[in-house]
Formats: sequence, C-alpha cells, structure tokens
Amino acid sequence: MAEDARDAEFTNFVAARAGWLRKVAYLLCGDWHRADDLVQETITKLYTSWGRVSRADNMDGYARRVLVNIFLAEQRSGWGRWVARLRGEPEPSLERPASVPDLEAALDLRQALSALPPRQRAAVVLRYHCDLSVEQTAEALGCSVGNVKSQTSRGLGALRNKLGGPLAVASPEGIVR
Repeated sequence: MAEDARDAEFTNFVAARAGWLRKVAYLLCGDWHRADDLVQETITKLYTSWGRVSRADNMDGYARRVLVNIFLAEQRSGWGRWVARLRGEPEPSLERPASVPDLEAALDLRQALSALPPRQRAAVVLRYHCDLSVEQTAEALGCSVGNVKSQTSRGLGALRNKLGGPLAVASPEGIVR
C-alpha cells in the first residue's frame, strides 16, 4: 500500500512538472528530441531516489538541478552529439515551438542561446527563464556565486554580440523586447 501511495505521489509530481521540465531542457539543449531524452532521464533519476526527493524542501529545485546536471554531464561526454549523428539529425534542431508571437525573434534568440557554451547557457537559462537568484543558480549548478555572475555576464555579452542589440526577454506570454 505504501508503494502505491509513493508511486501516486511521484506520478502527480511528474504530471504537474513534465511540461516545465521539457521547456527548461529545450532551452538548455536547443532540440525538442534531446529535451525529451533529458526529461526522461531526469524523471528516471527522480523516481529511483523519490524517497529523498519527496522530503526535499524544494522539489522543483531538486528536479531542476538533476536536469541541469544530466545536461552538463552529457555535454562533457559528447553523448548527445553522438546520438544526434546516429539519428541523422542536424544539431541543434530549431523546430517551431507552439505559438510564439514573434517567431523570428524567438528563433534568433534560441539559435544564439544554443551557440553558448553549456555552463553559460545553463546560467542564463536558470537566471532568466527559471527566474532564479544568483544564489539559487549557484546552488543548482554546484558552483560559486562569482562563477554564476561571470558565466551569466559572458553569456549575456555573447548573446548581445550575436543578436546585435538589446536582448529580448522571455516571458510566459512569449518574447518581449
């Protein structure tokens, strides 16, 4: 009976957060298929340690950190590039997201984001898409506050250079200038 309750709690958590995890994963990797793979691996890791996860003060933060760690580990190993080549997919894929008011700006921003090194991309996504503080981002990435500040600054500078002007800011309503 306790296992049924545990599975039901896990299922409810995943049902409520899967879409959010998928969006964060997409912003990290720039490919919907890889994002799905990252989310699936994240969900698997969360399930295997659900006892610890369910006791966490911030289950969303725990899940986000697992997702980011999986993404960064994949980037270090080259596994994602190997799988993409095996599938015959271009890397990264910029598939059309569901209803974005300014599609060109959204695609430009996502393409520029995908060109950032993995840690800079993770810092920018966590700070500006997930709306985490510098301290929360440092905790999620397992690094110092200073490292987050420098990675974010370098990432934003690279995005400004690539986009040639002020950055668009992502909001729940889409891309806002």
